[in-house]
Amino acid sequence: MSRLQTILEYNRNFVANKEYEAYITDKFPQKRMAIVTCMDTRLVELLPRALNLRNGDAKIIKNAGAVISQPFGSVMRSLLVAIYELQAEEVFIIGHTGCGMASLNAEHMIGTIKESGISDDVLNTLENSGIKLKKWLRGFNNEKEGVIHTVEIVKNHPLLPPQVPVHGMLIDSTTGELELVVDGYDL
Repeated sequence: MSRLQTILEYNRNFVANKEYEAYITDKFPQKRMAIVTCMDTRLVELLPRALNLRNGDAKIIKNAGAVISQPFGSVMRSLLVAIYELQAEEVFIIGHTGCGMASLNAEHMIGTIKESGISDDVLNTLENSGIKLKKWLRGFNNEKEGVIHTVEIVKNHPLLPPQVPVHGMLIDSTTGELELVVDGYDL
C-alpha cells in the first residue's frame, strides 16, 4: 500500500470513529499568539508540548529554519493575517538547536538540484530573472543569528502594530528546553 493510500485509509477510520472531536476549536488562537518556527520533524510534537500548547492555542507558521527572508513574502503575510484578522497579540520566533539551515550549503544544494535532473538552462533562466540562487538557498551561521535576524525583520516591518511584542527563542530539539534570545517586552 502506498503512503497516500495508508493516509487515506487511516483518515477514513479517524473520521468514522469521530476522533476529530477532541480537536474541535475555532480559527482564533486562544492564547492570542503567532509562532514562526522550523519545519524540523523533531518539533512536530515537542514544540507544542514544551510550550504547553493545545490545538487551537496558537497560529503556528513553519518553514525551513524559522526564517523570514522576504519582508513581503508569505510568512510575513501570514503573521499579519494572524494579528489583524485572527486576534494574535504577540509573535514568537522559535528556532532550534541542530537546525539544518545553520549548515545549509547553497553550492551543495544547487549540485543536488542538478543531479535530480533540473537543467542548467532552468537555473540560468532563474538567475537571469533576478533570482540569486546562492543567496536564496543560503542558511545562517548559527541558530541564534537566524532567530535575531528574523525578529528584526518582523519588529521593523512597516505594517506591524507597534504594541505587538516580537520574542525570539531557541528550543533544544532534544529536551524542549527554551532559551530566551530576544525579549519582545524589553524593546
